[in-house]
Order: sequence, then structure tokens, then C-alpha cells
Amino acid sequence: MSQGYQRRDRDVVDYALWRATPDGEDLRGPPPPSLAPKSYFACVGAAQTFGCFVERPWPALLAARIGLPALNLGVAGAGPRLFLEPRWGPLLDAAAFVVFQVMSGRSADCSRFSSGGRERLTIRADGRTLGADQAWGEALFADVARWRNPLVRGVLNRVHARFGRRDLRRLVEETQADWVASFRALLDATRAPKLVLWFGKRAPRHRPRFHSVPALFGEFPQLVDERMLDAITARADGLVTCVTSRGSPQPLRDKKTGAPVVVRPVDAGSGEDPRVVWTHNAYYPSPEMHEDAAEALVAPCHALRSRVAARVHSTSRT
Repeated sequence: MSQGYQRRDRDVVDYALWRATPDGEDLRGPPPPSLAPKSYFACVGAAQTFGCFVERPWPALLAARIGLPALNLGVAGAGPRLFLEPRWGPLLDAAAFVVFQVMSGRSADCSRFSSGGRERLTIRADGRTLGADQAWGEALFADVARWRNPLVRGVLNRVHARFGRRDLRRLVEETQADWVASFRALLDATRAPKLVLWFGKRAPRHRPRFHSVPALFGEFPQLVDERMLDAITARADGLVTCVTSRGSPQPLRDKKTGAPVVVRPVDAGSGEDPRVVWTHNAYYPSPEMHEDAAEALVAPCHALRSRVAARVHSTSRT
């Protein structure tokens, strides 16, 4: 999908894609000068860490501030389950420390969907693979699908949203539980010191509502609430919260001329509507939001490195 981002966004930014291993994922560049142990810090997350439409995402900005190269492990549509795959372990364990972005809850499993840790969901019953919005939309509106009259559908949708859809509520609970279990397992498996980063336009409080897909998911990180955040942060060395919308929506401009450009989401190759075009980035964090995230991380990262150094010094003396 990183290649899809590059095709879609080619007029706006060059992501300098590279691979840490020949058969690995395409990663956001530039790469750190070395992957030797403790010579870099790692940043784990989705598109908000990768840095769509941004010349210098928060990992690069933070690296410049703390004087340590960053390994950007932002992967399109990633959830915590993705990074439990064995190929990521050596990169995480060799890091001086790791910052884990709070990733979307829609990239998790339940009895209806299998995610593989990504936003593209496979429907277990028939094997179809759909984007999360479409997959959850089918499930959400199954009880009104046979009604063609828009007025009737609208009335029934409101009734079911308020008083019914118990199966949907169960699927949300299953998905949230899987997200927590996967994230806990990921944090427990990572031997390097680690911070959790909440980065988005909303605070952690979220209550799913069942009348539309946006109301069900909420703003990024979709489906994640304060209870889920509390459940994972005890497994890390700290939590950093950055709630910001500064600079959003971001006008999209040609990387060479600065002129306004139009981006076609369908060019990413993940099933978007070919009629849709973007002149502004209203979904991914803006450059200013990335600046805010990096600024929020500077002091906690310095403090974490100091604590780690003190522990190493204490151990060496004994």
C-alpha cells in the first residue's frame, strides 16, 4: 500500500520508499544511516506515522530534535496485530526505544471479519475482502437492506440504531477486545523501552453510535476509546497525548511549483470511488499537526532515554 500512496501522492511528496530487508514492507524514507542495535529509535503506526502528504512526518521531526535517527515503521491501514508478525521483532528489539502510535480499532478481528492487522477486511462467511467502511456498512445496514423506499429505510434505520442491532454491538465489543489483546501482546513482546502516542483530532473518549459508519467509528483512531487506551498503556513506559487539528484541512500543492493540485484517491489502488478527487487533505494529519506531535514527544523521549541510561549505569556498577 505504500507504493499506492506514492502513486496517489506523487505530485505532492516523494516518500523515498525503501526496504529494511529484501522481502520486507515498503517503508517511509529516508532510512536511518544504520540498523545497528541502539543506533536508532523506531516509530510504529499507520498512515499518521508514515506521514501522508507531509514532507517531514513526526518521526523525522522528532529525530532532528533529539539527535537520534528514526526508523519510520508507519504502514497503511495498520493495526497492532500486523506488527506481531515475526519480521518486525528484530527491528523493534534493536531500537534504542519505540514509540507506538495508537492505531485504528477497525484494523482488528471479530467473528465476522478477519483483518490480518490491516484496514482491508476479509468476510469470514464468503471470503470477500473489502475496505473497513464498506465491510462494516454491509453489516450495519443488513437489517434495512431490503427496503428500497428512502423514507422507510431512514425511519427503520433510526429505530434499529437506537433499540436493536445487538449483533453489531457484539461485533464492536469483539473487535475492541481483539485490538486490546493484540496491542498488549505487541507491547509485551517488544523488549526495547516504549512509549504510547495518542495522536489525532479527538480526545480518547468515544461512544459508538449505530446509525451510520462514521458515527460508529468516530474520528481516527476509529473505535478506540479511553477504556481501551488505559488497558494498553500499563504495558508501556509512558503515554503521550497530542490532540490537535492545526493546519487541517491542508491544501494540496505541487512539490516542485507550489501550485494547487488535484489528487485522485483511486490511484492508490485500494478500491476508492473513481469519481472522488481531493484538493485538500482533510483526513491525514497536516504538517502542523506533525509538528505538534513531535513537540509533545521531545521531553518524554529525553526522560525515557535518561531513565534507561540510569538503569544501565546502575546495572553496570553492580
